[in-house]
Amino acid sequence: MARPRSPKGRAKEAAARLAAEYPGTAKDLCELDHVDPFQLLVATILSAQSTDQNVNKVTPRLFARWPTPEALAAADVDELEEVIHSTGFFRQKAKSLLGMASAVVERFDGHVPHAIEDLVTLPGVGRKTANVIRSVAMDEAGLPVDTHVLRLSKRLGLTEETDPVKVEMVLNPMVPPSERGLLSLRLILHGRRVCVARKPRCGECVLNDFCPSAFRV
Repeated sequence: MARPRSPKGRAKEAAARLAAEYPGTAKDLCELDHVDPFQLLVATILSAQSTDQNVNKVTPRLFARWPTPEALAAADVDELEEVIHSTGFFRQKAKSLLGMASAVVERFDGHVPHAIEDLVTLPGVGRKTANVIRSVAMDEAGLPVDTHVLRLSKRLGLTEETDPVKVEMVLNPMVPPSERGLLSLRLILHGRRVCVARKPRCGECVLNDFCPSAFRV
């Protein structure tokens, strides 16, 4: 087949091939265990500077102890810090979790809001986290940009931007709204498993015939 030459063409082809490589829904592809938007929000806050596997070891105990925003908002900070200690930066994360839960209860009647403008007002929630919640737990359009998405979008020649918000704005028009979250999740998985930071395994990559960086990094 003809090699895609434009950024949009490469994005479209990458999305199609990665969909075959990593099939499933957004919830299937998300490696943070959760059953609803509140649980995913808690898990995503905990995932900062930690691994998804480490977070998944902590959240069952956390959700058993504080299953709702109301319960978490009333949590004892020392007990919460002890439960989440292994995820790192536990004091700041505990503060964010308590603030987030209180805000959800007080301003949104105990329900995690859908609008990104509302989500980013919650303590501990930035645009990336808001897009995770929207795209994975709410079936809304959202393209989270993390370090893997930043790295792969540059290597694939989709953008030269380095600011996550600018990268999101560049990538959004390249795929349909319903596929934005899926593209992000698949780029993340591919970045973890194949297109790793220091020594990408280009020989194993399903994108190597059109990636401008293939065998050059």
